[in-house]
Formats: sequence, C-alpha cells, structure tokens
Amino acid sequence: MSGGEVAGILVAVFWAILVSFLAVALARLAQTLRATTKLVADVTDQAVPLLADASSAVRSAQTQIDRVDAIASDVQEVTSNASALSTTVASTFGGPLVKVAAFGYGVRRALGGRKEDVPAGPPKEPRRTVIVGRTIPAARRTKRKKD
Repeated sequence: MSGGEVAGILVAVFWAILVSFLAVALARLAQTLRATTKLVADVTDQAVPLLADASSAVRSAQTQIDRVDAIASDVQEVTSNASALSTTVASTFGGPLVKVAAFGYGVRRALGGRKEDVPAGPPKEPRRTVIVGRTIPAARRTKRKKD
C-alpha cells in the first residue's frame, strides 16, 4: 500500500464517521420536531376553548358594566332631584319656621317669667387656698382663722 491509498482510506473512514454522527443528530432533531409538533397541537386544542370562555366572560363583564353605568346615572339624577327638593323646601319653609320658632320662644319666655329660686348653673365648689404649693380645703381654712 502506498501513501496515497492509506490517505484515501483515512479520508473515507473520517467521512463515514462524520456521516454517522450527522445521521444520529438528524434522527434526534426529527424526534424533537415531532414532539414539538404534538405539543403545539395539544396547546391549540386546549387554548381554543379557553379563549371562547374568556370571550364569554368579557362579554358578561361588559353587560354588567353597562348595567352599573345605567344605575349610576339614575342615582345621579335622583341625587340632583333630592338636592333641588331640599333647596326648595328650605327656601319655602325655612324662613317662616325660624320666625315661628322665635315667636314661640318669645311667648314662652314672656308668659313663663323667670323663676328666681332655680339656680342658673351647677352648684359651685368651695374655694381652696394654696399655701406653699399645697391645697387646703375651705373647711380646714376656717379652722385656722378661728385659732
């Protein structure tokens, strides 16, 4: 065997090993692509019903929001009507009622008179005397003055 033949055999063996590694890598890549395709199909099968449920929930929420909006506008209208009514009642009856109440108070005061025997306020406590930072009740103070 000559040197060229040995080199040809080495190149042929090298290419055979390289092709074998590439075949194994391609086989594994094909398995990975099959698994990925199956996973995508499963996710699609599960996602479609979930999207339908989410769409239904969003429609229901929109309906509820529309109802709440209608209720809020009705409440605002009732509030403005109540405010207008209270303003009307206050302006119509407020002044005359205050005048009638003042007149009634004046009549009661004039007819009832003021009783002198009724004290004007709560009973007063006896005064205390302070001596060098101490407080002495009024009863003890009178004893000292007598001594």
